[in-house]
Amino acid sequence: MVKIKPFKGIRPPKELVEEVASRPYDVLNSEEARKEAEGNEKSLYHIIKPEIDFPEGTDEHDPRVYEKAAENFRMFQEKGWLVQDEKPCYYVYAQTMNGKTQYGLVVGAYVPDYMDGNIKKHELTRRDKEEDRMKHVRVNNANIEPVFFAYPENAELDKIVKKYITQKPEYDFVAPGDGFGHTFWVIDADEDIEAITCVFEKMPAMYIADGHHRSAAAALVGAEKAKQNPNHKGDEEYNYFMAVCFPANQLTIIDYNRVVKDLNGLTPQAFIDALKKHFVVEEKGTEIYKPKALHNFSLYVDGKWYSLTANPDTYDDNDPIGVLDVTISSKLILDEILGIKDLRSDKRIDFVGGIRGLSELKKRVDSGEMKMALALYPVSMKQLMDIADTGNIMPPKTTWFEPKLRSGLVVHKLE
Repeated sequence: MVKIKPFKGIRPPKELVEEVASRPYDVLNSEEARKEAEGNEKSLYHIIKPEIDFPEGTDEHDPRVYEKAAENFRMFQEKGWLVQDEKPCYYVYAQTMNGKTQYGLVVGAYVPDYMDGNIKKHELTRRDKEEDRMKHVRVNNANIEPVFFAYPENAELDKIVKKYITQKPEYDFVAPGDGFGHTFWVIDADEDIEAITCVFEKMPAMYIADGHHRSAAAALVGAEKAKQNPNHKGDEEYNYFMAVCFPANQLTIIDYNRVVKDLNGLTPQAFIDALKKHFVVEEKGTEIYKPKALHNFSLYVDGKWYSLTANPDTYDDNDPIGVLDVTISSKLILDEILGIKDLRSDKRIDFVGGIRGLSELKKRVDSGEMKMALALYPVSMKQLMDIADTGNIMPPKTTWFEPKLRSGLVVHKLE
């Protein structure tokens, strides 16, 4: 069973939301954040990427950078750029991309649910990345950015959300750059707050869609605070962290593709011939070819596109990990033929989110930077949830969720 609670969100006044809101900290580098925040002292980048307030080249992990985040967070509140709601609320956050809208509930997720596995993971985390976000949560004593959860669709929650989205939103804007819509409503009616809390209590689990490192960091800091408090009761604010929870049936996972720097000493033709051991290989010419279904891959090498269809004996439909295209390609192409054994550390491989399109793969190969590109059919939400339910972990770089959550619409304080 899953426990959630409403919280007193700290939010920008309506007229400032577009100036404050930003992309998440981990989808852009320091230089890009510096450029996006240029001339905008209210940008959340001053809190989530505070190295932009130091000379170029300053290490983002410098202790002074974390301190600057806390200083800027205080200053945003003092200047009224972030203001705390008077009562604990839930919030509806809608995102619109390519004419499709998904509706999430912003809640306080329960730290023990993460620790006990009721909030399910499908990816491994790296300790250094966890520690970076833990420092950020500790120094601000707040979850500045939300994590992205999925829950099994629920008609009762849909009904409550529908009631609010027919009303005038608190925020409604299109983000610059990507053109995605972001709309936000406040759920402050006691009966609706209670109903939402009760529905989640009956849910067997929630699933981390995006933000494994932020989830781990937020939960670990909460658990740390519980341990340090001799009078810990379990209802303190630090027992909860901020999450946006979407019904699984509204979410779309897009493809996450691979580009490789060399063919491990093989000529393009020898590489194609080696693929025929496990795949049906069809040449598709110079027009971009997109994978048509699970177990069908798109390969770009030597100026041509190919369709690769895995032979039935290369996967097991009853194995939640073995059936994944990322497993098939990692084992039979990247490892067996190209000698790439560790996707996390091998410098010969890079990964490209499907949001950039397959033309980005072609561009990187045609430029000579890469030798071949491999496009995969996207994983389904059902596959993700099956893997999490069976306690398995997906291989690295398997899922790409879009649109990303906008940061700065609401912040959660830990006290």
